[in-house]
Amino acid sequence: MAAPRRAALRNCQTVFYSSCTILHSHRPCTGFQFPPIGGEPVKEVAAMVGWALRRAAQVHVHLARKASGVCRGPEHQALGARPTALEPTGRGAPGAPGGAVELLGKSYARDGYSNLSRKVLSRVGRNLHNRPHHPLWLIKERVKQHFYARYVGRSGTPLFSVYDDLSPVVTTWQNFDSLLVPADHPSRKKGDSYYLNATHMLRAHTSAHQWDLLRAGLDAFLVVGDVYRRDQIDAQHHPVFHQLEGVRLFSRHQLFAGIKDGENLQLFEQSSRSARKQETHTLEATKLVEFDLKQTLTRLMTHLFGDGLDIRWVDCYFPFTHPSFEMEISFHGEWLEILGCGVMEQQLVNSAGAEDQIGWAFGLGLERLAMVLYDIPDIRLFWSEDERFLKQFCVQDINQKVKFQPLSKYPAVINDISFWLPRENYTENDFYDLVRTIGGDLVEKVDLIDKFEHPKREKVI
Repeated sequence: MAAPRRAALRNCQTVFYSSCTILHSHRPCTGFQFPPIGGEPVKEVAAMVGWALRRAAQVHVHLARKASGVCRGPEHQALGARPTALEPTGRGAPGAPGGAVELLGKSYARDGYSNLSRKVLSRVGRNLHNRPHHPLWLIKERVKQHFYARYVGRSGTPLFSVYDDLSPVVTTWQNFDSLLVPADHPSRKKGDSYYLNATHMLRAHTSAHQWDLLRAGLDAFLVVGDVYRRDQIDAQHHPVFHQLEGVRLFSRHQLFAGIKDGENLQLFEQSSRSARKQETHTLEATKLVEFDLKQTLTRLMTHLFGDGLDIRWVDCYFPFTHPSFEMEISFHGEWLEILGCGVMEQQLVNSAGAEDQIGWAFGLGLERLAMVLYDIPDIRLFWSEDERFLKQFCVQDINQKVKFQPLSKYPAVINDISFWLPRENYTENDFYDLVRTIGGDLVEKVDLIDKFEHPKREKVI
């Protein structure tokens, strides 16, 4: 591979770090570096990567025909209606207008928004959170056990109902509009979310079900499910992960019960919005809801991690809560973000038909908790079918402590790839989807290590 690398230095006036390169002279190019997972024999991995690079070369020969620059990141223009080599075509295949995507027994007409890869589609319906003795199932069951035992209704039944089998296919209205996500919010772009078509998508968060459950008259519930986001490739990110959502509403009587002079307090007023409260909420109501929320989540984390846990709250922003917070815990000497939460936007609550109530909501990632609690170093391991992984979590008691034991002695193998990019209809997440589709879970991490701008043609890569 020495000759191609020297060619890269002459033609692109930049350095690509060793190993394999795919080049087309005098055109824009970029370099990525990705080591495959260190649990496969080195020869097998090398063969796999070589095949992936040859496939990628064929793909980017097509892309190079229109190449004249690059748009990086979700803030740039999203993929257009015209299919590219990054988008597989054919009956039932995503990514091209015309035809249909068959998913979970339903058919969805493809259009210019369709951007699902076969790799992501293969994850739909796996429902790892419902697989007994899977680490994500263990976390879900531990959270359920805590809420069932701690919060009991008047009849002695659990106050919170649990929904862990709702379809991951939702409408864009459910995923965004019902939650007051602005029309120009980056999460709506095709570079960030997975669309079946312009009206249907794979949910990006379990909050997509919040409005429907509130509309059904529920006032305390947990939702657990797989969620889908286009993202980078490293040990902490995967296009499919699992969330647990919690919501609780309070009537005036419920919130002020036991409060001195509570009969004189009100939930609502008409004032101005501030950092401390919404314009329709009284400060007293907001503070009580916030207190109950933080107390509920502190108890949950203490149940999961044990007593003596250091917790801090960080102010943040979500379109569907205000004020909003992130919880961080001190674990092994560093602060880790665990979840996001806040007082629900009253506009959302009102639109769902609960105008006389006020509430809170939170969402946490099951993978994040499991990785911390069980010392699991790589998010791809949750999709493993290796019995050496799965048997480690076959425990008699769901609260039993488990420390993950590594499966392989093989080191990672680092390989490089460089290629040309078009000016339009491309985001970095397109490349990450391509790598996942071709390399599967062998690829541990992808890093952009170099880029080149032609000094005369003003081509950026």
